[in-house]
Amino acid sequence: MAFPTSVNDQITDAVTQSNVKVVAEAPAMAMASIYQTMAHSTGILFENTVAAQQQQNALALAASNQGVMQIYSFDTTAAAGATEKVGQTGVADNMTSLLTVLQAFNPAPKKPAGL
Repeated sequence: MAFPTSVNDQITDAVTQSNVKVVAEAPAMAMASIYQTMAHSTGILFENTVAAQQQQNALALAASNQGVMQIYSFDTTAAAGATEKVGQTGVADNMTSLLTVLQAFNPAPKKPAGL
């Protein structure tokens, strides 16, 4: 020690060594705290990701349900016409033309003469 004191030298050495030990452990404790904070933040990140995926799944199911409800609510003829207009395929007009041609080849039955 630098100067003599009334405290036993062994006691002052023990206190000094204890202080040195605490100071020496400070960087390790700080790094451990940082690692724990990073692990906690990563855990929260994954929890938020799972929650967002669950919300996206719920939205996808709701959108699919709305689409099916709209499909079932349309009249089939109107839906065929709308599909034709969107796709510009002319399938509904082609089917109507084909039906007209088929009806032309099948004349209406003649009534018996006596009736």
